[in-house]
Amino acid sequence: MMLSVNNLVDLSKLTKKDFYIIFKLAKELKRKQKKGIKHKLLSGKTLAMLFEKSSTRTRVSFETGMTQLGGHAIFLGKNDIQMGRGETVADTARTLSCYVDLIMARTFSHELVLEMERISSVPVINGLTDYNHPCQILADLFTVIEKKGKIEKLKFSFVGDGNNVCNSFINASKRLGFELVVATPKGYDPALKCNLVHDPKKAVKGADVVITDTWVSMGDEKQKKKRVKDFKGFIVDSKLVNLAKKDFIFLHCLPAYRGHEVSADVIDGSHSLVWEEAENRMHVQKAIMVLLAQC
Repeated sequence: MMLSVNNLVDLSKLTKKDFYIIFKLAKELKRKQKKGIKHKLLSGKTLAMLFEKSSTRTRVSFETGMTQLGGHAIFLGKNDIQMGRGETVADTARTLSCYVDLIMARTFSHELVLEMERISSVPVINGLTDYNHPCQILADLFTVIEKKGKIEKLKFSFVGDGNNVCNSFINASKRLGFELVVATPKGYDPALKCNLVHDPKKAVKGADVVITDTWVSMGDEKQKKKRVKDFKGFIVDSKLVNLAKKDFIFLHCLPAYRGHEVSADVIDGSHSLVWEEAENRMHVQKAIMVLLAQC
C-alpha cells in the first residue's frame, strides 16, 4: 500500500483512496497491538517531534506508537533546538533531514510546516497548526467507521469555534462526501467554505455525529473572557443533542472543559467516544508513519 503523497500536512492533499489506505492499515495495526502481536515495521527508524505547542495526546501517541513500531522518537521542545533562537526553519529542516527518517511538527504557524515540507528531504507530518489538525480528524473518522461501519451518507455536525479541527473536517468532507454542517457564533467562522449556520440547533438536528472543541485554543488565552461570552448558547449539552439521531455519537479532540463547550453528562455519557477517539490517534498515526516511511 502506498499513499499518493510524500507528506501529511493538509487533508486536502489526500485522495479518497489515501484515506481508506490509512484506515485499513490503522485497523490492522490496532488489531496486532491488542493481540500483542509484534509489528516492528519501523525498526531502526527515528522520528523527530518538534513542539511549539504543549501536548498530551500528540506527544504520547506519536512517541508510544513509534516505540511499538520498533523505532525511536526524539522530543524537541521550543527551547531544545536552535530554531527558537533564530535559526531558520529551512536550516532546521535540512539539519534534521540528515539525522532522522520522519519529522512531526506541532506549531502555531501553518506556514512553518509548509516551509519544512518544502525543504525537508524526509516526510513531514503536521501534528497541529493554527490552520488545521489532520491527524486528529483521521483518528476521528476512523473512530466513526469503527462504530458506524461507514462515513458516507452520515451527517456530521460541528458546533463551536471555526478553528483548525473544523477546517480539517471541512477538507475531509469534501474528499469523502459526508454531510457536514458547521455552527459557529458570528465572527468565528472557519477559514474554508462550508455549510455554515449560526444556530447550533439547526446544525445538530438529525446528526449522526456531533463534534465540538475548546472555545479557547492555545494562543487565544488573552481572549478567554470575550470568547466565553461570545460562545454562550453553543454548549453541547443534553438538550442540544436530543435533536440529533437517537444513536448519535459524540466526539471531542480533548482537552475538554466541562461546562463550557460540552456538558459533563454528554462527554461522560453513553454516546461519547472521546476515549476511543483519543486511543485511535496512536493507531492512525502509526499507519501514517509506516506509509510515509515507504516514500
